[in-house]
Amino acid sequence: MITVVLPGPLAILAGTGREVRVDVSGAATIAAVLDALEARLPMLRGLIRDAETGARRPFLRYYADELDLSHEPPTTLLPRTVAAGSEPFIVLGSISGG
Repeated sequence: MITVVLPGPLAILAGTGREVRVDVSGAATIAAVLDALEARLPMLRGLIRDAETGARRPFLRYYADELDLSHEPPTTLLPRTVAAGSEPFIVLGSISGG
């Protein structure tokens, strides 16, 4: 089981806590984790990544084991610590301004 940490607004929309555990069959990639998350919480489909292209939504970032994976391809394997469930996969809302 992989723990996914959601930003507050998405956790509220999903009606869950900030941490959600998902089961990923096969390789633990960014896409596989998000597929499992959207299968468990279909109301999040299209909010973290584009439903058609799979591209990450602007102002959301992906982190795993202190690595910024936001610009990595969806097929990127997650670190072993995340795949083993000892570290979370984090979806973080970024802030912009000026």
